Amino acid sequence: MKTRTLLALAASALLGWTAGPALAQESVSLRVAYVQAPDHPHGLGIRRFAELVQQKSANRIEVKTFGSATLGGDVAVLSSLRGGTVDMTVVIPSLLTGMAKEFVLLDLPFLFGSYAEADAVLDGPVGKRLLELLPDKGLIGLGYWDHGFRIVTNSRRAITKVEDFAGLKLRVPQSTIFIETFTALGANAVPMPIPELYSALETRAMDGQENPYAAVEALKLQEVQKFASATNHAYNPLVVVFSKMKWDKLAPADRQILMDAAAEAGAYERKVSREANDKAAESLKAKGLQLNTVGAAELARMREKVGAVNAKYIKEGGEKLAAEMMGEIAKVRGKP
Repeated sequence: MKTRTLLALAASALLGWTAGPALAQESVSLRVAYVQAPDHPHGLGIRRFAELVQQKSANRIEVKTFGSATLGGDVAVLSSLRGGTVDMTVVIPSLLTGMAKEFVLLDLPFLFGSYAEADAVLDGPVGKRLLELLPDKGLIGLGYWDHGFRIVTNSRRAITKVEDFAGLKLRVPQSTIFIETFTALGANAVPMPIPELYSALETRAMDGQENPYAAVEALKLQEVQKFASATNHAYNPLVVVFSKMKWDKLAPADRQILMDAAAEAGAYERKVSREANDKAAESLKAKGLQLNTVGAAELARMREKVGAVNAKYIKEGGEKLAAEMMGEIAKVRGKP
């Protein structure tokens, strides 16, 4: 009887071990997918992440990267993460709102006026609280990188006032808040995945789109667009998300390696991304894209036009959390 009991306990212990996280010394292979080109700041950040993981794991963890939407657009890749066939990606907050509605607060139009305001929110309690919503949705949030302030490009006219949006067919992300924002401004907003964008602009199925300068240049949109207007209507962080299905199989030491690498790569990516957006604006101008700023009075009119959109999504995302976010922004604005 004693022998049978010991064998049963040993078998039970073995089963428990095999069902739990892997040992840290085991080799691990990760698949990371993203929609931008490898030389875009997103791709450079992913490359730095892969190098850091390799270094910190003594070459035990291999990171295979798939850029330029080779594994599909953002929505498809997110689905693959939750299904366990892709392990990590970077996405703008609007693509997470279907899983955690609170993320919509980061996409409120004309919310942030500077990088400092955005960083204060993302690196503080609000940003942490948002990431804590993801595990229940099959994802692990590893932090926030940078995509930048979004501007509008089109092939018909410069955007200098609200009325210039009227009738423009603009591609927007597959997100209701972006659709409603540009509808409120007077445009015909059409959600569309990035891989379809260039062709839609080239054939004039779309008049324009909105993205940060670096994305415009990386996608070579200056070849099919004439005007670029610095509306800065939204600031996009990149949310670094990992498959919980894969995460649960990793040893705690390996999870820490990934978190540390994501933080270090994020600091690098933010710097590269912000520098790249400044350089891209000048480069696009040299390539013939006509750039213009939007005056403060007209920006105020645009904010007024989207007031109802803001009110709707503040209520949807959570008024208490929104108030906390606005408080963080106010602190930065109050600094001399």
